[in-house]
This record gives sequence, C-alpha cells and structure tokens, in this order.
Amino acid sequence: MTSFREFSETCQAIEKISSTIDTTNRVADFLKKVDVEELPIATHFIMSEVFPAWSGKQLGIGISLLYAALSRASGMSVKSIESLLRTTGDIGDTTLLILKEKRKNQVTFSSFFEEQPELSITEVYNRFKIASEASGKGSQDIKIKNLQFLFNSSTPREAKYIARLALEELRIGVGEGVVRDAIAKAFSVPVDVVEHAFMVTNDLGIVAATAKEGGIEALERLGIEINRPIRMMLSQISPDIAADIREMGEAAIEWKFDGARLQIHKAGDSVTLFSRKLENVTNSLPDLVEIIRKHVKAESAILDGEAVAVDKNGKPRAFQEILKRFRRKYHVEEKALGIPIQLNLFDIMYLNGKTLIDLPLIERRKALESCVESSTEDSKSICVAKQVITGDLELIEQIYKEALKAGHEGLMVKNPNSVYSPGKRGKNWIKKKPLMETLDLVIVGAEWGFGRRANLIGSYTVACYDPETGRFLQVGKVGTGLTDDQLKELTEMLSDLMEGGEAGGVFAVRPKIVLEIAFEEIQKSPNYNSGFALRFPRFIRIRDDKDPEEADTIQRIEKVYSQQLKRL
Repeated sequence: MTSFREFSETCQAIEKISSTIDTTNRVADFLKKVDVEELPIATHFIMSEVFPAWSGKQLGIGISLLYAALSRASGMSVKSIESLLRTTGDIGDTTLLILKEKRKNQVTFSSFFEEQPELSITEVYNRFKIASEASGKGSQDIKIKNLQFLFNSSTPREAKYIARLALEELRIGVGEGVVRDAIAKAFSVPVDVVEHAFMVTNDLGIVAATAKEGGIEALERLGIEINRPIRMMLSQISPDIAADIREMGEAAIEWKFDGARLQIHKAGDSVTLFSRKLENVTNSLPDLVEIIRKHVKAESAILDGEAVAVDKNGKPRAFQEILKRFRRKYHVEEKALGIPIQLNLFDIMYLNGKTLIDLPLIERRKALESCVESSTEDSKSICVAKQVITGDLELIEQIYKEALKAGHEGLMVKNPNSVYSPGKRGKNWIKKKPLMETLDLVIVGAEWGFGRRANLIGSYTVACYDPETGRFLQVGKVGTGLTDDQLKELTEMLSDLMEGGEAGGVFAVRPKIVLEIAFEEIQKSPNYNSGFALRFPRFIRIRDDKDPEEADTIQRIEKVYSQQLKRL
C-alpha cells in the first residue's frame, strides 16, 4: 500500500519546482514507487482528479461542506475558518494552519505511546468514494463525517492536500502532458505509445497501470470500449480558410451546426449518450435514444454528432434551448415535446468491435453511412450530415452562405485524410464563422456590482488554459453583454466557487465555469499573468457544455496575437 504521506511529499516538492522537465521527473519517480493496483488512483490524484472524467462520477463536495468538516475536525467555527481563508487565499494552506494549531494544543501523555497508523492513498480514495455515493436524506452528514475522518487521521501537511483534492484543485501545475511524459519515463515506454493509449482509453490511470504491468505490448493492445467515452476531436478557427484548403488540395466541407456535441454509444439495444463534457445525458434525451435504436443499424458503435434544437419548421433554435434538454432531470417527456431535437451525425470512431480512429476521414465516413438508416418517416430527427469534398473556393463559399441562411454557424473544413484525434485541436479540422473572433475562457475571479446590481456579481476575470502546467492564465475582465437574468444565473453558479479575500468586493473563483467571449483584438499586457489582454471583451454565452480544460489555450492566444501582427 502506498502511503498518502508519500503523495503529499511529492506534491510539496513539485510546488517548489518551476521547470516542467523537473516536475515530470518528480512525477515519474513517484509513479514508479506506487503499487500497480493503486496506480489508477495515484495517477488521477496527481492531476487533481478523484475519478476519471469518463466515469461520470461527481465528488459533490463544495466549499461550504468542506468548511463544516474542517470545523468538526478542528473545533474552530466556520466563520473563523472563512476569515482565515481570506488571509491565506487557499483552502489547503488554511487547513494546514488550523490542524497544526490543533495538534500543538492536543499533545497528551498517551500520544507518547500511541503511534497513529499511516493513511494510505487507497483509504483516502475510498472515503471520497463513499462521500460521492451518498445521496438523499443524511447525505451531507455522510460526506462531512468522511472528510472529518480524513482530517483527523492525517498529518497537517497531508490534510492540506486532502482539502485541495476534495475540491479537485491541487494547484501543483501537473497536467495531462506532464503525466503522459512521466508514465513514459517511469516505465521506459515511448511517449507516442502512451499518447495513443490515452487517446483510446481517455484514462491515464489505466495507461499507467498497463505500462507498469505489461509495457509496450500491453499498451498497444488497449482499445476503445463501449460506455467508456473518449474525448471528442476539436476544431480551430482559421484566419485564412482559402490557404488551408489550398494546402489540403481538397477538403471535406460540412455545415457547422449551432447545437451541442453528442457522443453516442450503442451496444445492441442499449444506447448511452454523452455530452461534450462526457457527462451521461441519456436520461434527459429518451426520444433521441429511441431514434438511435431505430436508425443505427450496428450491433455496436460509437458515433460523433451535433444535437440541434429545432422549431416546428425544422429551423434551429437558440443554443440555450438545447442545453435545457441536456439539463432536464424531471418532466423529461414534456420538455421533449416542447423542444424537439435533430441529430446530425458526422463521424464514427468504433463499429462492431473495431476501432476506427486511425482510419482516414473518408474511410470513416463510408463506415458511418453504412450503419445509419435515414429513409423512414422520422428521418428528419437523425441524419448523416451532408458532406462535399472539393477544392473549389466558389462552391465552398456557396455552401457557407447556405449554412448561414439555414440558421447555422458556418462551415467545418476537414482534411479528408485525417485520423480522428481525441481531444486534439489542430489544422485537420477548421471552422469558419461570420462572428467577430471569440474565445472560450474560464472565470477565475469576480467582482460585485454597484447600484441596482450591488447584490449581483457584475464583472468576471477570465483566463486561458496552459496544458503544459495545468494552470489558468488571466487575459482580462468582462462585464458587458450580460442581461440581468444572466448575471443572476452566474451569481448563483459562482456562489459555491468563491475563495480567498473580498477586498473591495473582489474575490478569487475556482476555475469551473467557461464563458464564450468576443473581443476586438489581443494586446500585450503586463497586467495579467498570461502576458496578454483582450481589448473590448464582450460576453456571448455560458459554455456549460465545456470543461475548464477545454478552454482556449495560451498557445491559441499567442497564435491569434501573431496573426493580428501579420495583418497590420
């Protein structure tokens, strides 16, 4: 069994390291020491996760519940804990200080003879698991008691990282890239083999354990499994579509639908639907499940598509309407009648036991068309998205105008020979939209409003993502473009994510909520830790179909900035 002390010492060491290479080496050293049975847990822990993203499990521990557990474990009042947190700005450091003080005041005669057993990584995981599974009456108390047990059974330093893990915010800058490279180094396997294994499993915990136990051969045997969703391939905005098409020679042209991404898993009559964030949304979309059962003629398949809310004439409705369907837990059938959905399928990653992601798009397209039937009376509810392969720029412009006229966002331009790269954003899939440039950014800070909006959060500090370090880097503040209803919604969403001090009504926010932000240009700026700032940022919409790690990256910010300079 691996002690949690070993994990906390590793985290403490990494916090003092600034070099990505040194961090990778430290993580590799840690992973080598962990028993193979515990590697999945340890691997997710080091990335600030308790459960893998694909599992759908939610820890369900908010800051208020953490306060309550820490209060019980220490005897300090919740108000005193909140006051201390305003000083430290970090729940981990707050926990460390509180429990250090408690231990200092608790030295007893018996403590000289009784040695507290070491807490293991597995024990911490099991307590988190019990907390996550608690539901209904008394569930809050179960969660608090299990957290209290962990705080009372750990050293103050261990408790620091238990508190951060409870909020899944370890703050040590270890992201997927670091862990991928650490697995390769720890178990002497090529990075590209680790990367491919991660792409087909969407679980670096499984990859680490497989690498340790079976090496390259075992990693190469890993494949896609039904009901273990993989990350969806991503697109990027191109500043020069014509140049990209000329580079491809010919491109696969499709409409860019104004809807919500869906990944469909079918095994016999069983159908499971996953959102872009890999949340299981099957129960919210029973009408779509029946349509898929009827029209997808495959024993097993994993499909990629876009669900669009439509009106009675088949025209797309606002993006927020489709999200109402995804969020719905009660009166689902009633909402299905009020907001019908059209599913536009455009890719396939798995068919009848075979993984297809390494095939070129043109081959995957044939497989998709072979298993989707759309010739019955309700065919408008499901279809394979129309695709044209061409290098004719005039024809592409015509298709673009048709997409806009039909009420959609624009065009997708895809390399016909591209493989399906889960979670990757590159030049193989690009998009063209008529809107001003937008970025998906994460809220990391906020400020209360003034006057009639004094009880609402009125301004938001937003950040891009750095995949190398796992950190979020500030790029500006946005406070325009929001209605009162949107401000109320965001204020409610942020109520359990506030942390740190509130000097002048300003406070830090745990990075959980993604916003789509339009802007005029990107400027160099010493005021934000990204080194950049958005000029005239404006709120477009909440992207609660995206995880924070799916936000636009610092590399994307740098690229847009460079492209601006070329246009001057």
